[in-house]
Amino acid sequence: MTAHRAGRLAVTLCRDFGEFGALAAEWDALHRRCATATPFQSHAWLHSWWISYGQEGRLRVLLVRRAGRLIGAAPLMLVHRPMPLLVPMGGAISDFFDILLDEEEAGWAVGALGRGLDRAARHTVVELREVRPDASAQLLFGRWAGARARLADSTCMELPATPLGDLVTRLTGSRGQRLRSKLRKVEALGVEAHRVPREEVPAAVGTLLRLHERQWEGRSVNPEHLRARFSDHLIRSVGRMVGDGTAALTEFRLGGEVVASNLSLESGRLSGGYLYGADPALRERKVDVSTMLLREVAQQAADGGREVLSLLRGAESYKNHWQPSPVVSQRLLLARPGLEPLLRLRESQVAVRERAAETVKARFPAARTWHERLTALPVIGR
Repeated sequence: MTAHRAGRLAVTLCRDFGEFGALAAEWDALHRRCATATPFQSHAWLHSWWISYGQEGRLRVLLVRRAGRLIGAAPLMLVHRPMPLLVPMGGAISDFFDILLDEEEAGWAVGALGRGLDRAARHTVVELREVRPDASAQLLFGRWAGARARLADSTCMELPATPLGDLVTRLTGSRGQRLRSKLRKVEALGVEAHRVPREEVPAAVGTLLRLHERQWEGRSVNPEHLRARFSDHLIRSVGRMVGDGTAALTEFRLGGEVVASNLSLESGRLSGGYLYGADPALRERKVDVSTMLLREVAQQAADGGREVLSLLRGAESYKNHWQPSPVVSQRLLLARPGLEPLLRLRESQVAVRERAAETVKARFPAARTWHERLTALPVIGR
């Protein structure tokens, strides 16, 4: 570790994974004191993610302590492509990024993190992906004295964290009637929801991923969800998170058989359904799987006192049934003044890539994912 002190504040850059692992207790305590924190900044999620996806020598975690107490943290890592960048830990399988700030000392903590980041990013651009509009990282961006840029990132759909019955009352006319009918069909079928305890998480994750693969059979599935490293990550992280109440793994059983499974993650104000799997036979029986899952996730969010029920990344049409509010996450670029040309280059790279994605989306509307759209492009200058 290297450290820079300002008064009673200690700003530390952690580059050793063993040291990061030892932070679990104080990291979790800070995570609970940061209202904007998402589940993807929990120590369980990040520590497990690094075991599956991290690369030696790339860890860059900024820590701020006052009188020995952790009051701020920024979980970052170094990458070299397409240029040297400091980016969030958690990668593409994490829906949101944020820094952690103790709410009672947020002003001190964000200022110290800014100074630490300025030192850590002497030769790199900082690129923070999937930052929510109300994230603590927005405070860091607002106080940054160097070059900066704000770009749009993924769109997420959000609902108030209330029981599904209350959400249905927001809908009028035929739409509300159809959804009430779908709920009655689920109830009549006799599907039972079972919360998985921590000791059963490894087997239940296996069931979830098998059902997830089955529901996408014959269609384009995210290939990462089928890899052993992703399964291992979920087993490690979800086991810890179920134990501390920041994750719920729910199995839906019919006649004793698991016909669907859902993983939801929670922290601070936010709760969201992360991944699910369902037996295709449910659709053959005219069961609206998304309605069945949302009923359970909404109840969990309400019971946990959350404010926001996030449907996470993506604006798929089925999410619109509930009239959610679209919320666009942001990509924040930061650099020292002397590195502004490099930041502007990165900004232009992102813009070109986004324009290419929109072009392919228009030409190949059936391609749902970025991978499908990318592979649909003609190869030029091979």
